[in-house]
Amino acid sequence: MPHPAPAAPKKHGGEQHPDANPIQKSQRFKAARVSDDDKKTRRLKDVEIGFPIVYGAISFWLGKKASEYNSHKWTVYVRSATNEDLSVIVKSAVFQLHPSFNNPTRVVESAPFELSESGWGEFEIAITLFFHSDVCDKQLNLYHQLKLYPEDDNGPQSTKRPVVVETYDEIVLSEPTEAFFLRVQNHPAAIVPRLPAGLNLSPPGPVEHVNEKKRGDTKDHPLSPWFMNFSEADELLKLAAARQQVQAHIAKLRRQLSMIDGLPQQSKASSGQ
Repeated sequence: MPHPAPAAPKKHGGEQHPDANPIQKSQRFKAARVSDDDKKTRRLKDVEIGFPIVYGAISFWLGKKASEYNSHKWTVYVRSATNEDLSVIVKSAVFQLHPSFNNPTRVVESAPFELSESGWGEFEIAITLFFHSDVCDKQLNLYHQLKLYPEDDNGPQSTKRPVVVETYDEIVLSEPTEAFFLRVQNHPAAIVPRLPAGLNLSPPGPVEHVNEKKRGDTKDHPLSPWFMNFSEADELLKLAAARQQVQAHIAKLRRQLSMIDGLPQQSKASSGQ
């Protein structure tokens, strides 16, 4: 799981500012005002914000239009696992294609972060994500192996059924700034945890209408019918199934060990008789 957290987040001194001076000249309570600059630099310890992502490619065979050096059209992309707008954290994406392509380094500076091309060969595509300044100062490197042909080569290729290869992952941002937390806490692409006990933030500014269609989401994308469905429920089911298998294997080993441990005792009991 990628963790493009800020490099060695600085631990700012004076994390808890007193709400009021213990020596009061007035009985009226007056909360200390937190400046915008403080919000931009003050980090939230023991807090992680997750952004589930999917990266991959979808390729179509060109059928009768296919030639020796141009047999498939394909699109490589990075999307939110829930098809929300990733530009809330991603500033740009760089796709590094095979050197045989014209201008093999392609930069996409707005969502959706995708690139479409055509060709005949399979190769590895390097994808680099750059984040907004309040998100992270590191880049995230991903790698995807472009597939043009299905794993099952028994049947003929179809122009209507594409080859889809996707990978699920999560971007985890550790110790975010208070300003960033407030900016994304209501965004549907983010998994925002509860704040640690005793940590209270000032209310955020105007909340975006998150139910409205965003310019960069992929819910109505032309390729969305072929997107694979990744959800937390699916992952939990897989983990539960794996746990059951492990528990069954442990129980089997325990039975075998109990049988082995019982053999010498039976032998001693027989010899004593």
